[in-house]
Amino acid sequence: MERFSVLPESFSGDMTEQLLVIWGLIKAPIIVPLLNIGVLICLSMSVMLFIERLYMGVVITFVKIFGRKPDKRYKWEALKDDLERGNSAYPIVLIQIPMFNEREVYQLSIGAACGLSWPSDRFIVQVLDDSTDSTIKNMVEMECQRWASKGINIKYEIRDNRTGYKAGALKEGLTRSYVKNCEYVAIFDADFQPEPDFLWQAIPFLVHNPALALVQARWKFVNANECMLTRMQEMSLDYHFTVEQEVGSSTYAFFGFNGTGGVWRIAAIEGAGGWKDRTTVEDMDLAVRASLKGWKFLYLGSLEVRNELPSTFKAYRHQQHRWSCGPANLFRKMLCEIIRNKKVTTWKKVYVIYSFFFIRKIIAHIVTFLFYCIVLPATVLVPEVEIPKWGAVYIPTIITLLNAVGTPRSVHLLIFWILFENVMAMHRAKATLMGLLEIGKVNEWIVTEKLGEALRLKSAIKALKKHRFRIGDRIHLLELFTGCYLFFCGCYDYSYGKHNFFIYLFVQSMAFLIMGFGYVGTFVPS
Repeated sequence: MERFSVLPESFSGDMTEQLLVIWGLIKAPIIVPLLNIGVLICLSMSVMLFIERLYMGVVITFVKIFGRKPDKRYKWEALKDDLERGNSAYPIVLIQIPMFNEREVYQLSIGAACGLSWPSDRFIVQVLDDSTDSTIKNMVEMECQRWASKGINIKYEIRDNRTGYKAGALKEGLTRSYVKNCEYVAIFDADFQPEPDFLWQAIPFLVHNPALALVQARWKFVNANECMLTRMQEMSLDYHFTVEQEVGSSTYAFFGFNGTGGVWRIAAIEGAGGWKDRTTVEDMDLAVRASLKGWKFLYLGSLEVRNELPSTFKAYRHQQHRWSCGPANLFRKMLCEIIRNKKVTTWKKVYVIYSFFFIRKIIAHIVTFLFYCIVLPATVLVPEVEIPKWGAVYIPTIITLLNAVGTPRSVHLLIFWILFENVMAMHRAKATLMGLLEIGKVNEWIVTEKLGEALRLKSAIKALKKHRFRIGDRIHLLELFTGCYLFFCGCYDYSYGKHNFFIYLFVQSMAFLIMGFGYVGTFVPS
């Protein structure tokens, strides 16, 4: 039996022979059947994901061509002045801004909220500060006092502890006595900056359509062009907003609340049981419960709110862990509740369980890593197992092209996006399994670091100096291990294989190794 020429010469002799003998003994009776099963499972998941993407593509095309715009599906009339009632004709709106040690961006969100053109006596800005840094707390409080001196009705609220994290802060904020007269609540994270006319665009939908519980705006990324890392995020999130949110809003009037940049009817929040902190996706939890009560949601793609993307790999990894683990854990907790629900149609329950949760929040994360980074490379070492071309090439190509519709300006970066997403799929798959099995860091909540536009360059230089000698923050062992595995498979395919996957395996292994050493997002694409 020939030896693997890709193994180093120092790793030769009896041990190599023994390993090859063991491999030969277990290959046919164990490895081949298991790998065939793995291929079948992965192909099945790929087909399910493909059908889901194709379905959303058809729906979004129908929406764009036939113009099913929000103001045609729901009544919308601009709120007008009433000479007799004065400003009392306008509903009172609560603006909640939850924050935690937001030194760089707290002024942005507070300033934007206080600058809303809604009648000043008909909205209340509520800053929910859970900061643990006393200096930052003092800075935020002084900023609130500054706006209060200008006549803005702004409240600075703090808690004795961070119980429930963001959900706990939002929940406690709604218990304040001055909130009882508020009909709606707009929520903005610390880096979100709504335009002055935000409420004028969103509130009329809620006023004229009593069945609507939520109006969600689209995110507009102020630092999308900062580096390759932010461009990759923009491509993924643009698809989410352009397609996923729009499809959910247009078909079943349901989608996941994005946690910020939206306006809720307070009665809907209370009717759904209020904010809960049982998972790290309190926003999605509330949305699902409100939907099961019969409430409808509206996504306004034309209404944009400026915000910031994570510009460091560490911050992005933490964010993706929370966004992947939380939905899977929520699915585990709510599956039976959704099935037993009597207030919504069977089709809507199927949509929520199958499309929203199972395909988009579980299958999409698992199949990307399992198929393209584990099973497909393994077939190179086991030539007896073959993957049909439609599963290895055609389906992923079509899915990738469908994803590109969200960000046409970045089509030339699709190859980089594929490599990047395959690496991140490893973290998402791990987090998804943690959420499903409810193990490990299932409830870990790490606030996403924001740098702010003004201090971005200065903070980046500081971060580089800070992490220069902290190897643990730069070296990521899982990426390195996977990169070595893919490189080995690529070498074997180049030397002995018949699948001709070696180009993909070499390039993808380099992506894992580069990100494993922490070098991502260091250059700006055109």
